[in-house]
Amino acid sequence: MREIKGRPTHPQNMDTRDLSAHDPYVPGRGLEEVARELGVPAADLTKLSSNENPYGPSPKAIEAIEAGATAVHRYPKASHTDLTAALAEEWDLAPAQVWVSPGADGALDYLARSMLDPGDRTLVPDPGFAYYRMSARYHHGAVGTYPVRKREDFAQSADRVLDAYDGERMVYVTSPHNPTGSEMTLDGMRELAAGVDDTTLVVVDEAYGEYAEQESARALISEFDNVAVTRTFSKAYGLAGLRIGYSLVPEAWADAYARVNTPFAANDVACRAARAALNDDDHIERSIDGARWAREHMRAELDARTWESGGNFVLCEVDDASVTAEAAKREGVIVRDCGSFGLPDCVRVSCGTREEAREAVRVLNSVVD
Repeated sequence: MREIKGRPTHPQNMDTRDLSAHDPYVPGRGLEEVARELGVPAADLTKLSSNENPYGPSPKAIEAIEAGATAVHRYPKASHTDLTAALAEEWDLAPAQVWVSPGADGALDYLARSMLDPGDRTLVPDPGFAYYRMSARYHHGAVGTYPVRKREDFAQSADRVLDAYDGERMVYVTSPHNPTGSEMTLDGMRELAAGVDDTTLVVVDEAYGEYAEQESARALISEFDNVAVTRTFSKAYGLAGLRIGYSLVPEAWADAYARVNTPFAANDVACRAARAALNDDDHIERSIDGARWAREHMRAELDARTWESGGNFVLCEVDDASVTAEAAKREGVIVRDCGSFGLPDCVRVSCGTREEAREAVRVLNSVVD
């Protein structure tokens, strides 16, 4: 027995805080993992489960990675500053309004750190990206949901969110939405920002924004102090393995970044690669045009029901997602079982190259009744 401040205490086993409300994030399996399971070369498989860019990283980003490899013994102060300045110019904002982060997940964490006191409530889409809930709970927030309903073709609107809204501190909107691909219009997001309390932050996740046809919610940052936009270099820019993203925030509270940013969390190689990728118009155009072709081809040629998508993927209705995903995997095409999103009768198919999209159609049509 030991004493703390004069009071005897009984020894206890070391343990974490109560994490029972925290759902673990379970990503799709890597290509090499599946190849080992099936006993086939990875080159024989088509991985369309994680919404990655099938055209790889920008050639300019590769050059920047190679050139920066000899400087990784230095902290990434200069490269971070340079990327911030480039993004500020890209979005016509002050550099202080650009919060560079380790992936879009890091951007979500920085916003939660800035806004949430213990017990504050958040509102997230259901189904939706699991990390919204995770980030809120990491920061001792509570989580409520608003529905994105299959029977309504997963349509998103301000009214649907506001019907569930009850003064939450943070409200998350995904446009294009993952895993359905649906979008909320800019007017809808404007209506939402005006409809919530002034102390509620509306976070618009535009991880797939480059693939969408509609205007970014960045325009709202000049109109409202309660809107932030998150973006990533993982999708259209092909840098998923480097974990680099950012937030765009209003000027009114942009200085909070210095108090919530994990020092040097965005690494030097990632910052250099992102800045180079930002300037590779040919690669980004090829990536976007390729994804748009693939999603329209899959929607037109798949025998199963699909939904219109603004992202680099298509949601497909099947009888049993786990059975379909397993059967497709055995045929060499890896797709995402959406049971983890609460959609046990849907699979999500990422947009591959034209050859990969055609192969996905062939295989899925052969395994879906």
